[in-house]
Amino acid sequence: MTALAPTMQRFFTERMIKQRQASPATIRSYRTTFRLLLTFVQDRTGKAPATLDWTDLDTEVISAFLDHLETDRHNSARSRNARLAALRSLFRYAALRHPEHAALIAQVLAIPQKRHDKADVSFLEPDEVEAVLTAPDPHRWEGRRDRAMLTLAVQTGLRLSELTALTRGDIELDRHPHVRCTGKGRKQRCVPLTSTTAAILRAWLRERGGTHTDPAFPTRTGRRLSDDAVEARLAFHRTTAARRCPSLMAKRLTPHVLRHTCAMTLLRAGVDIAVIALWMGHADIRSTNAYLHADMSIKERALARTTPHTSKPGRYHPPDNLLAFLESL
Repeated sequence: MTALAPTMQRFFTERMIKQRQASPATIRSYRTTFRLLLTFVQDRTGKAPATLDWTDLDTEVISAFLDHLETDRHNSARSRNARLAALRSLFRYAALRHPEHAALIAQVLAIPQKRHDKADVSFLEPDEVEAVLTAPDPHRWEGRRDRAMLTLAVQTGLRLSELTALTRGDIELDRHPHVRCTGKGRKQRCVPLTSTTAAILRAWLRERGGTHTDPAFPTRTGRRLSDDAVEARLAFHRTTAARRCPSLMAKRLTPHVLRHTCAMTLLRAGVDIAVIALWMGHADIRSTNAYLHADMSIKERALARTTPHTSKPGRYHPPDNLLAFLESL
């Protein structure tokens, strides 16, 4: 076994798990990145992963791997950058333990992230939200569960991982209804519930039964819903809701769109952007600023407060032949 394998193992056991106490989602993401890289290098060189050394992971190989993610696996630039961030974390850890490879490691760490277009966030309008929330069949057990789950998602803006991880004990419905969750970076937060959401959840949890440690939104067998299952249920209800609200057919509906919808609802209600950042569990308020760019109504209200310019329409005409030539280029 070469120096690469034990260093990668210690990277997970010492740095990620013991020192940083990374979340299971982060561990899975990093594990997938390294597994993809090792498989790519094995296909390229014929070497088994356990026999690879640091010299087999130079800038040429890492750059080829990143290109492979985009061209062969059709990953977006954002996904490519996330994989590169995982590789950088490993190489920074290795820099202190393998000074003999300092030049190679520095070259890999110098690989830049790829710039990409940042699209406006997608969100639902109030009539679309109403159509989605009324789509689940109230005569079926799954329908009542899904309605409670989607209502909670739209009102609180929980991430998909936070939503599926909820237990009965995380939902408080007595004097001050609220839900507790643990988000990114192991940050805990409480989000208040409206009386309507609390009533729906109260009826659902009464029917659901179970103990405080049981999943709030389980499968028929009592297990926790997977992320794929929630996405599949939302896609199913989107088809039903589109019959009532055809505009949904033109939108890509995901659990994260429900999270965006919550933030836009708060923003349109005049809630301060800093409060929205706390509500959504954002580590940096700059993440919340994206919602300001997405809401055209806010920009239109700002435009209505300005004084129209009275300048006459016209076109610049260069007063000199040389300036005219430069203008024509």
